[in-house]
Amino acid sequence: MKKQSLTDHLIDLRSFFIRSAFILLIGFCVCWFYVDELFEFVRAPIVGFLPNQALIFISPTEKFTSYIKVAFLSSVFFSIPFLLYQLWIFVAPALYKKEKKFMLAFLFIGSFLFTTGVAFVYFIVFPNAFSFLLSFGASADQAMISIAEYLSFFFVMFLVFGAAFEMPLIFSLLAVMGILSSKFLKSYRSYAIVLLSIASAILTPPDIFSMVFMLIPLLLLYEISIFFVKILEKKV
Repeated sequence: MKKQSLTDHLIDLRSFFIRSAFILLIGFCVCWFYVDELFEFVRAPIVGFLPNQALIFISPTEKFTSYIKVAFLSSVFFSIPFLLYQLWIFVAPALYKKEKKFMLAFLFIGSFLFTTGVAFVYFIVFPNAFSFLLSFGASADQAMISIAEYLSFFFVMFLVFGAAFEMPLIFSLLAVMGILSSKFLKSYRSYAIVLLSIASAILTPPDIFSMVFMLIPLLLLYEISIFFVKILEKKV
């Protein structure tokens, strides 16, 4: 572990932010070059259920600003490995050898779980949710969804499911810190089910279908968390 003064830490922190901003800028430029393809990828889950297979925009600038949003958020997503590497460069000097190994595993597993959550919502939740929600009720009614509204829904759901899939990692970290145990998680399982149900109802659109699609993986992740915590307890 390398000892540094407060000034050295501030200089390193400034360098971290500058490099991260530069990475995001490069990522945005690359994503803007492919923004049409990225936009098609983003709208693919819903267009098949819309009249004329098209979203609408209700202001002259809406589509342009939506393209900027898609390019920027895509650049953030694709830049995550590089940003995590910059974070590693920043924190590594302050860590012991054992802590460095743990931190690397934490970053790798965290990235994998977040990506798994994103893939789950894109390939499983979206198609089934849109199929139910946009075909529900009278056939005479037509869905007219604006680009801005859809993008907000799309990226919020990406963030929610990506973060939710971090549950096993967070619980494992708390177990290593001695804050909770597998016995605690088992004894409070019924309370966890209630809390996860409430969270699913709040974080998803106001329909039982979307809530169930989020609640089921959350309950499964809770059980997986207990399994991982139990393994860690044997090793620590």
